[in-house]
Formats: sequence, structure tokens, C-alpha cells
Amino acid sequence: MNIEIAYDFCEAMTRREARNFAYGIRLLAKPERRALSAAYAFARRIDDIGDGDDTVGYKVAALREVRESIDPIDPRTNDPVLTALADAERRYHLPMSCFGEIIDGCEMDLAGIRYETIDDLVVYCRKVAGSVGRLSLAVFGARDLDKAMPLADALGVALQLTNILRDVLEDRSMGRVYLPSEDAALVGCGPDLMGPPEEIIRLVTLECGRAHQWFEEGLQLLPLLDGRSRACVAAMAGIYRHLLVCIEADPVVVTRGRVALSTWEKISVATRALVGARP
Repeated sequence: MNIEIAYDFCEAMTRREARNFAYGIRLLAKPERRALSAAYAFARRIDDIGDGDDTVGYKVAALREVRESIDPIDPRTNDPVLTALADAERRYHLPMSCFGEIIDGCEMDLAGIRYETIDDLVVYCRKVAGSVGRLSLAVFGARDLDKAMPLADALGVALQLTNILRDVLEDRSMGRVYLPSEDAALVGCGPDLMGPPEEIIRLVTLECGRAHQWFEEGLQLLPLLDGRSRACVAAMAGIYRHLLVCIEADPVVVTRGRVALSTWEKISVATRALVGARP
């Protein structure tokens, strides 16, 4: 398959589906932007299987097929996502095992696993989001890769904890509960945020504080990146951090619907990231 057509397909998917991710990725140079779009498109394929309406048995089989499709990627494939991903892997030495971790996390969702402690939840967050941070870092590069890798992982955890708070209602509708039962018991609230407002406020506030701590660690990655990569990461992280602040200001809002920033708020954050990344 023509590589340009394959990348065009992945970029179009990223612009259409990645509501927050796209604001940062568009700040990259074309080769890096295309490589991350390919990685996003494949990760999206995994997520769509996990979040679809099919039976658990079908999803498990589909995830097995997806796992096999990159072990290794068939060079004769006509799949645009796999074609672009194979090229990105060759150019940037993508750690393809990270996609296996994302699939592992999706399988945890299908198994209905709940989390006793915050450490248990962090294991899940590292699989589904820290892995994305490590994939992205392979594309960005860094001045000190050994130092940068755990920071990219930490930033992924911060983003995923924010996602979990944002998506409480949607996840609950699929039978998924992520907030740690130990934390919930500590503040007297159900981990599914079913309870009086004062209990919900206590638990959401606690988890917002945990997410802020992960942001503080993960954002130490920025000085290790070049200007464009720094702008990309700052934009994505800034959008999620602003979302976290909105949740923290009104914790009960997560039980009323999915919290989202306006387009102008996202553009403002991305613009500040671009300005801040200039030498």
C-alpha cells in the first residue's frame, strides 16, 4: 500500500477522533506528526474493540488478532494503519511491546477488574497510558533517554487518572469502576461515586490531588525535549491539567456528565504551549 496514503488515513483519523491529542500533535514537524498519528490510530483500534458493543468473547478474540497483527507486521499488508505503523517502527524504533501493554489493559477492562489500592490502579494506568508516553518518547527523542522514560510514563499516568475522573458516568454504564476501593473507604464514599454529594466531593478531591502529583513528576520531562516536542507535550498535558482543575473546582460535575473543554479553551492552552516552548 502507498505509504503516503496510509499516513494520510492515520492523520485524518487522529484529527477526527483524538479530541485532545490532536491539539498537541499538530505542533510537530510532519515526520513526527505522522509517526504519532500511526501509533494513535493503532491504539484507537484497540480501544474501539474494548469499548464496542460486541460480546466479551468476540472482543477477546479480536484483541488476540490485533496482537498477532504486529508480531510482526506483514510487509504485504494493505491495511493503512499497519502500513503506516510499520514505517514508523522502522524510522523511530518504536517499542512495539507498548501496544501489547495497551491490549493487556483492555483485557483487564473486559475481565471487570476493580482496584483495591492506588498502586493497583497505577499498574493499569501504566499499561494503557504510560505505554503511550513511552511510544511518544521514541518519536520525540530526548537528551537523556534513561531519565526521560520514567517521566513520560508518569505523565501518561497523570493523563489517565484525569480520564478516569472525567469518564465516571460513561465507564459506569459499561460496568467499569476504576477508583480504588481503599481510597473510597477512607472518605466514606462508594468507588463508583454513588452517594451523597459531600462523599463524592471528598473522593474526587482526593483523586485530583493524586493526579496533580503525577503531573508534577511527569512535566519534568519537558526540559529534556526539543522545542517542537516540548510544545506538543505541553499542549496535551496542559489541556488535561486544565480539565483536572475544572473537575477539582466542582467535583460533583463528573456525576452529571462528561466534562469537556471548549475548542477555544483547548486552542488557548495549545497556543501558550507553543509560545512557552520557544527558545
